[in-house]
Parts: sequence; structure tokens; C-alpha cells
Amino acid sequence: MAWELCMNLETAAVGWADNGLDESVRLSLLNPGLTLPVVIEPVTPGLDFAAWASARREAVEALLCRHGAVLFRGFGLDTVASFEAFAEALSPGLHGSYGDLPKKEGGRNVYRSTPYPEREMILYHNESSHLESWPRKQWFFCEKPSRVGGATPLVDIRQMIRLLPAEIVETFERKALSYSRTFTKGVEPSWQNFFGVDDPAVVEARCCEQGTDCAWLDADTLQIRTRCPAVIKHPVTGESAFFNQVQLHHPFCLGEEMREDLLDMFGEDRLPRMVSYGDGTPIEDEVMALLGEAYESCAVRFDWQKGDVVMLDNMLTAHARDPYEEPRLIVVAMGEMTARNDVWQEQ
Repeated sequence: MAWELCMNLETAAVGWADNGLDESVRLSLLNPGLTLPVVIEPVTPGLDFAAWASARREAVEALLCRHGAVLFRGFGLDTVASFEAFAEALSPGLHGSYGDLPKKEGGRNVYRSTPYPEREMILYHNESSHLESWPRKQWFFCEKPSRVGGATPLVDIRQMIRLLPAEIVETFERKALSYSRTFTKGVEPSWQNFFGVDDPAVVEARCCEQGTDCAWLDADTLQIRTRCPAVIKHPVTGESAFFNQVQLHHPFCLGEEMREDLLDMFGEDRLPRMVSYGDGTPIEDEVMALLGEAYESCAVRFDWQKGDVVMLDNMLTAHARDPYEEPRLIVVAMGEMTARNDVWQEQ
């Protein structure tokens, strides 16, 4: 029903109130030439944000399916707790056991953003697409915007399918991907933090249950390998989308100097992250260069404002993080966990 509602929406200029969003808010686009994010702003003073969100889930879902990202601006969200309540109202049952991000103080099932050097860009990816399950929905809350930089670029991954050469898309779809993670003592996250346990036997059993290969390279170095899709069909819209984390795992994207440093430090077989085609063959550097150009050509950037919330359909939209100058505080929430095997069957 939500998708039918989405398809019946006209333009950002007309027809919003007739499709489940009342006159207490107004809708717009950041730019008439952009499809994402759609912006929702309250026009009624003192709007009860949680009650409004709870009553408008279906309409917001429709907008999310159409645009892939919704920017809520001016809702008066000024604390981590108020953000979590807002996200919970939109999607009850937020995910609270994510091992790749540290928990955020002041909340229960929310996280601090990725602790990565502020001068470096975090490249484009779909959250947890290298794992056995991932959130379909993801929220980012701007607790404090940075003075310089720090945008969260967004990319419609349906557009990536249309932009990339058909033969490259076909290769990724047919071969899929093999991701490798090597957890080395002293390099974060540790396997204990990632899995949330200290018992190697529990880790091995969990990997077996999840269809993940694991091996102890030495007493405290764990390597896991997971086959995952590179292209998926969205479970609601049925559209093809370029859904993966190749940029975060491929050494090409590190830059020559950092790549050489990591190879010297760990060796090719023990890099903290690695990705290949699903049959084990390397993803060519020229293909990675083309992907980088395509992501940037599709990217949409905007300046964060304090209190902003961006809601993503993680299976329609990839995100990144631009370099910035401190301070910058972004809080993350995730929901509607989706199992890999429910949307993709390994060939």
C-alpha cells in the first residue's frame, strides 16, 4: 500500500496533503533538479513530533520509497533522547546491537558516527551490506554541525544502475562479492567488540549460523569472509539497486600511500578489509575508478543544520562523509533489519 501511495504522489509542489501529510508540515526539494532528499518542515508551532511521526508512518514510507531519503528540518529535536523517540515513532524497534559503531551516550539504541579521521573522506556505502543482515532504514541526527565541511553526501543507487555500463552491472550482479575482515589485536574494532562476546567458540558458532567463513590466523587474529550481493532488488519497490560496500573494502580506494603502508604493515592476506568478486577474482582498478566517478556524479550534498534528521532507505541510497573541521556530532539510528537471504539467494 505504501508503494502504491508513493507512486500516486505528484510533484513536490502539489498534492502532498492529499497523500497522508497534513497541513501542519510543508514539503519541498533542496533543488528542483534533485530527487533526494525530500524536505519536510513543520509550519504549526509546537508540533508534537513523536505523535506526528507515529501517525504519518505510511506517508513517510511512501516518500522514502520514492525519493530514497527524507530530510526533517525544524522539528525542534535538540537532544539525543528526542531524536531517538522520533526515529522510534517512525519505525518501532530500533536496532541496538551493532558492533561497528560505539553506542551514543544519552540514548539506548543509537550510536555515535564512525570514528574516522576528520581530514579523510568516508567513501560511499550502504550500511552493513557486507553482513548477513542490514538495516533497511537509517537515521542521522545533527547534534552539532561542523564549522567547515562534514556533509553527508547521498547517492540514489537506482541511478547508479542506470549510469554504469551495463556489462559492469551484469558482472557485479552475476559474480556478487566476497568481503574479508581481519580483526587484529590493537586495531579497532576488535573481534570482541564487533561480535559482542569474548568466547571464540561463540564467534565460530555465530559465523557458522550466519553463513560466514571464519578462521583464526593466530591466537587473537580472526579473519571472516562473507559472500554478499552487489546488486539487489528492493523488497518494496522491486527496483534494481547497486547495493554494496566495495569502496570501503577495496585497497584501490585508500590512495597509493595508505595502501602501501597497510600492505607493509599487514600483508595482502591480512588487510583489515578486502573485497573481491564472489568467485575470488580481483575487482579491477579501472572498474573501481569508474565506480568512484559514478558515485560522485550522482552525489547530493547539503549543509547540516543543528537538529536536522535525515532518514534513508539504506537499500535505495548510499551515503558517505566529507572531510571536516571539528566539532561535528552526528548520531545514528537503524531499524527494520533485513536478512540477506530474504532478498538475495547465493548462486
